[in-house]
Amino acid sequence: MKFKSCSISLLVALLFSATVFAASDEKLDHDYSILSVFVQPSISFIGFTEREYFQDAIDTIYYGFKATAVNSAESLNVAKQDFQKVNFCFPITAGIQWQFREDQFLSAGIGFIYDNESVVLTDRKSNTHSYKYTLQGVPLFLEYRLALPKNFITLSTGGLFSIAVRWYWTLPGTEIYTTWGKLEAENSPFGAGFGVSVGYLFATWNNFKLYGDIGFNSISVKSNKPFSSIVPNGPDEKAKWNLGGIQLQIRGSFGLWNKPKPKDDDDDDDDDGEGKKPKVKIIDDTKKDSVKVDSVKVAAQDSAKIDTSAVRDTTIKQDSIATMQDSAKIDTSVVQDSAKVADSLKTAVQDSAGTAPKNAPAPQGAPQKSADPANVKSKGD
Repeated sequence: MKFKSCSISLLVALLFSATVFAASDEKLDHDYSILSVFVQPSISFIGFTEREYFQDAIDTIYYGFKATAVNSAESLNVAKQDFQKVNFCFPITAGIQWQFREDQFLSAGIGFIYDNESVVLTDRKSNTHSYKYTLQGVPLFLEYRLALPKNFITLSTGGLFSIAVRWYWTLPGTEIYTTWGKLEAENSPFGAGFGVSVGYLFATWNNFKLYGDIGFNSISVKSNKPFSSIVPNGPDEKAKWNLGGIQLQIRGSFGLWNKPKPKDDDDDDDDDGEGKKPKVKIIDDTKKDSVKVDSVKVAAQDSAKIDTSAVRDTTIKQDSIATMQDSAKIDTSVVQDSAKVADSLKTAVQDSAGTAPKNAPAPQGAPQKSADPANVKSKGD
């Protein structure tokens, strides 16, 4: 269990380091490595259904301890652990990869599979007994990987998808060894199984790349010996088991030989401009026509804007003229009303003057009229 905890911690650390140090904003259209080496740690859930033989053996031993207890106190001392119901381990693989054609890769690699399962039983006298079985495999494989171009399938953040198929062979060292014995596998020259996976290039840093894969593999092996030779009460027929299953893996590859990457125009520009040929732009006739059409459209839009502004100015002027006319009408009506008031006052004054008595005394302080010279007599007369 301590080994598995360390392996999990190592894998998490690898993922974190890859995210921090290997992540890049560079978006690759292709993997430009021609020859590269890789290391591939993974998590594998092994489809080892024969684990039930070992669990049955542990149960048999446990009930035997229970049966030998002479009293309840000794019976309480008897205890057991059960084997895990799922076999998972952390295989590691290394190999070499060759890109023989753009986006097509051939790889050869070798791996190591190790899964140790152990339990502890306590007898009636509190003595502990350890039992274990270990699955071990040394697979050799050939792989064909096809990188899917970006114009076919990709994510918005960039990167490359890929699919891979493998064919496995097993080498000496593929075996099961337990507390009761050892079972070696036969290594057939025709192979032991296959594997398929889907991968994604999620991080790059210079010539270093990280792929994440998920897939399934089947590595079926057999032996000339039966399971009864390595586990009590096991079957007597020849043993067969599988070291494959669902697998999650991270491949870190380093390019030893790489194709030159295509350079962008911005990268080729120098500040001094020396030693460079002038760039010649070739304009297609169809593009010229489209440019002309666009120019006509822009001119029409500008003309429409000018006409609209002119109409707006005319409208504003008409509104101001109408306002001035209304003001003039108001001023004329005021003048007319003032003239009418003056006429009425004049008429009233004349009427009052005509109706006044002839002998009425002139108001005090009013100027007196001079006497008629014809009626004025001198002193001599």
